[in-house]
Amino acid sequence: MFNPSQADVRRFFCGVYRKQIGAEPMQAIETLAGQWIAEHPAYHPELADEASALERVGEAQTASDNPFLHLSMHLSISEQCSIDQPPGIRQAVELLAARRGDLHAAHHEVMECLGRMLWESQRAGRPPDGESYIEQVRQRATKD
Repeated sequence: MFNPSQADVRRFFCGVYRKQIGAEPMQAIETLAGQWIAEHPAYHPELADEASALERVGEAQTASDNPFLHLSMHLSISEQCSIDQPPGIRQAVELLAARRGDLHAAHHEVMECLGRMLWESQRAGRPPDGESYIEQVRQRATKD
């Protein structure tokens, strides 16, 4: 299992941004990350300054104020959907995106569910509950 450090994650996203603005070739995962970076122009100044980003490793931040965590969650959800793991997540996210008319907005709602699942898992000292996670996403897709 791949377990990057905070610094690795920051280097990755800063590198993708650098390649994106330089129109350099990218690997598939970088292309996907670049698509999410393009959706978040407010993050571009932080992504452009890798040295500063690395200085901030370890600061307490949430997904809403940490572009690296936020983009990582987008990337995680995209990867989950691409392989449908946990089983059913692809359909649940597609239903939510159709309901909202916007994949990006749907991802932000899914992030809340993903964050909750991880928090509950850590708090209880047990593995993440994928079925509960998917059910939370489905509930959002079916309510007004």
